Amino acid sequence: MRIEIKDKQSYLDFLNDYPHLVQHPPSPDLINHPPHYTTHPSGIECIDVVEHMGFNLGNAIKYIWRADLKHETPIEDLKKAQFYINRELAKREKT
Repeated sequence: MRIEIKDKQSYLDFLNDYPHLVQHPPSPDLINHPPHYTTHPSGIECIDVVEHMGFNLGNAIKYIWRADLKHETPIEDLKKAQFYINRELAKREKT
């Protein structure tokens, strides 16, 4: 059998008519293991590290960890990390 894919519609028709012939990559688990926390070159998942830290420091590490993995420009994540570091500094300076 020969199937000719000429345009987008013929491709969609093919997918509809022969779904068993198309292999789809597994969808990432966006709830339990999102890619921006599991694709670090070390192979370590972020939560395995930060669950042993306090809230502010754990969040700071989380935003630093994913800065280059979730966005093209990490500025927003780095500013969020800075926010949590500043909160932790303020908390510690009060005591």
